[in-house]
Amino acid sequence: MSFAYERYMSEIEVDACDRRWKLSRAASFDDLWEEMTRGSEDFQEDHIPYWTELWPSSIALCQWLAQKRQAIAGRTCLDLGCGLGLCALAAQSLGARVVGVDIVEEALAFARRNAEANGVDPAPAFLAMDWRRPAFAKGSMDFVWGGDIMYERRFVQPVLSLLAHVLKKGGLAWVAEPGREVYQAFLQGLDSGGWRGRRVHVQKVDALYAQTVPVTVAVWEIARRPGA
Repeated sequence: MSFAYERYMSEIEVDACDRRWKLSRAASFDDLWEEMTRGSEDFQEDHIPYWTELWPSSIALCQWLAQKRQAIAGRTCLDLGCGLGLCALAAQSLGARVVGVDIVEEALAFARRNAEANGVDPAPAFLAMDWRRPAFAKGSMDFVWGGDIMYERRFVQPVLSLLAHVLKKGGLAWVAEPGREVYQAFLQGLDSGGWRGRRVHVQKVDALYAQTVPVTVAVWEIARRPGA
């Protein structure tokens, strides 16, 4: 995508995995944020509506998944924080068997709508889940991925614990991140938890909205250290 949306649009378009995707969304982040916090005393921090935006990390992650299409085809895969569903839909279209999870039910409703609108059949399974309480059997996933999910330090240990639980022996995780400082805490967590991480893909993503410059996104591959 080589242009930026200057104003809110309920449907946005993006090129990924050799096709154009049309994604419906609820409202702008600012509008949803205002609605959620207006007069609320029981606001849940985990439900901040980041899901209604399409983030540069999702574009880079789709590009990486396209490069790994032979590896993921026919495999059981988990998309963490799937939001509007782009990465889950792209991987499913490449032949993977994808489960997309998000803690926000409304996000999943839009992900399902986007699967139907884009003709992804069979569609990914979309499930409401808190990654601190995984709803999957141990060792049930060949691959796990997430785009820009590591934006707070408190997510480091829950995500590593989830990976340890759901990944099969020899399974891999891919995390796309736009250079946030907090990601260093995640890398440190990998080192101390028996994991190894290596940068496998770097991509400059053109502006999606009214940001002034492209965003450089790195995709990291995460695997268990031998013997861990």
